[in-house]
Amino acid sequence: MNTTPSGTSTPSTTTPPAGTTDPADAVAEKTTAQDPLVKEPADDATGAPSDGATASPDDPAGQTDAEDDGALEPDPFEEARRGVGAGAAAVVSAALGIVALTGAWTGRVAAERETLIGQIQTSGGGSAAQQISEIYGDAWHTTALVNGLFAVLALLVGVFVLVRPAFGTPSERPQPTWIRAVALAGVALGAIGVLISAGMYFDLILSLPTAGAPAGG
Repeated sequence: MNTTPSGTSTPSTTTPPAGTTDPADAVAEKTTAQDPLVKEPADDATGAPSDGATASPDDPAGQTDAEDDGALEPDPFEEARRGVGAGAAAVVSAALGIVALTGAWTGRVAAERETLIGQIQTSGGGSAAQQISEIYGDAWHTTALVNGLFAVLALLVGVFVLVRPAFGTPSERPQPTWIRAVALAGVALGAIGVLISAGMYFDLILSLPTAGAPAGG
């Protein structure tokens, strides 16, 4: 006798026929197609930015480092003009110092004028001391005064050249050595000229000659 129940059946494990779609997959594809929040990635597989991320040429943030460096670089023509001006002033200072020590034609002209004035004033008569003072002393003092003015100018111009880099717009390049050397020479010559001129003007180095007392009879 067969005791196996005849109503028992084994579940089917066969795959669906070709061309049919799983209901779960169909629902997922439909949801993805209808969802407006799903967007494509901005970058592709190579990591290149999308077209929308391209910086505008007019945007200051899009400038390169090379352009920034070029904007901060000092103008070479401006630096050259500054060097020429300082060098010329240093040479002028040294030249004025030399003139202060050797004398200028303006000092000679002024001295000759004072001599002529003294001769005119003492032509009607005068003592020997008065003639020495009017004819010789005034011319001497005038020459010392003119040379002293040249010495002061040399001193001021030289000092200006030396202290100029500390004022105004700072420069990226230091002042050339030859400019400082020439300016220092002008300052030294000017200082020596001032001392000599002051000594000559106040009769500290050489005094005016004095007339001897007449011999008694």
